[in-house]
Amino acid sequence: MPRSASLNRELRERSRERILAAALEVFAAKGYEAASISEITAVAGVSRGLVAYYFATKEQLAAELLDRWLDGIAGILSIQGTPDERLAGIIDGALTAAAASLPIQRLAISLMMQPGTHDVFARVEDAKSERLSLVEDAIRDVFAARGAADPAVEEMLLRATLEGVTVKLAIYRETFPLEAVRRRLYAGYSLPEPTTPLPFASPPVDRLRAK
Repeated sequence: MPRSASLNRELRERSRERILAAALEVFAAKGYEAASISEITAVAGVSRGLVAYYFATKEQLAAELLDRWLDGIAGILSIQGTPDERLAGIIDGALTAAAASLPIQRLAISLMMQPGTHDVFARVEDAKSERLSLVEDAIRDVFAARGAADPAVEEMLLRATLEGVTVKLAIYRETFPLEAVRRRLYAGYSLPEPTTPLPFASPPVDRLRAK
């Protein structure tokens, strides 16, 4: 019996997701520039032709993964509450996302920072510019409501701080005291101390060492 159109769509979507998962795995293990379509094909367990059907180039694979990462950042738009509650939610959301999705965080960081791939990141970011502006404005609104003299600077500083934490966490996952850093961020913004820890193991404060 011929497969239904809905089943065919579901199978195509599964194949596409398997390819993206394989690409992220290979990018995380080898880096974007060293990764090859052949390796991604092998990890995904699909034909090269199927990969090419969905993604004509390696850049398109990376762009799709980054696109999803940037969409995840926009999740802060749904945070409700007082300005303090929203700021705490932004901090916790960023730290949780960093700890829960290190492979995509590493990919984003590497594409941002490597001269040979920065343009890939810039093109994806530009395509998402309108939505990212909404995120920036939401953070600025929080700081404005808290009485900041320059909400735009405060937004940039918070994002730079959280992105710096993400970089360190990506490098020093086993020794980075995420919970202690979170509580220090709360204190720095005069937020009430969190009542529950983040849902991730966090080593005590000692020294950052790669393992």
